[in-house]
Amino acid sequence: MPAAATAKKSAAPRPRPVRRRTYHHGNLAEALIEATLRLIEEGGPESVSVREAAKRAGVSSAAPFRHFPTRTALMTAVAEQAMRRLRDESLEAMEKVPSEDPIGRFRALGSAYLRWAVRNPTHFQVVANRSVIDFEGSPTLGRDNDAIRDWMDGLVNEAQRRGLLRSRDLVHIPIAAKAVAYGLARMYVDGHFVQWGAGQEKVERTMQTVLDVFLDGLLAETRSRRKAGRPRRSRAAFRPA
Repeated sequence: MPAAATAKKSAAPRPRPVRRRTYHHGNLAEALIEATLRLIEEGGPESVSVREAAKRAGVSSAAPFRHFPTRTALMTAVAEQAMRRLRDESLEAMEKVPSEDPIGRFRALGSAYLRWAVRNPTHFQVVANRSVIDFEGSPTLGRDNDAIRDWMDGLVNEAQRRGLLRSRDLVHIPIAAKAVAYGLARMYVDGHFVQWGAGQEKVERTMQTVLDVFLDGLLAETRSRRKAGRPRRSRAAFRPA
């Protein structure tokens, strides 16, 4: 072969090696959380594994383990995201109500919880199932949950100070309120409302109405209801967005 031809052949550009596309490591933790949410939506919490989440996120099966060494750690991260969003939405809703209206603020907290559950049913399932997360070991779950409880306790105490409450049991009122809101959210996620004649187009209003019935029962008397500056039955706080 002539020297010129040989030189020309050797100068031809070599094909670039095909690079495997991997997820950017700066976003890996978030990608794994999103993948986990999709797995839960498709098959419930029991369908989640770290390896399957890695597969969905497009990374090697070993990549997630430095972020989430166990399934519990991964599920706890999802719960932390959920609780953070619930805390932020609760605070935003409460601050829209004047501070001199503790009953209105208490209602806003309950409505925010119900809205959050309706819009984030997968997050609700994870936070509600303490057997799949490490609630006590998380650096943020207890803190965010305590913040919401402190707001509830403070509002109940303020309502009692203003003479707005029928009961003097300041310990169990927040527990009862949480039981009502949690029960409504659980009924929604598990699909129970259709049995009560409330289809999807009515379920949110039904949930708010039940919450209002409970809150109306807390008020000392009609005069106190007027003092709190609210109508007998208000649904505006929880209309679909």
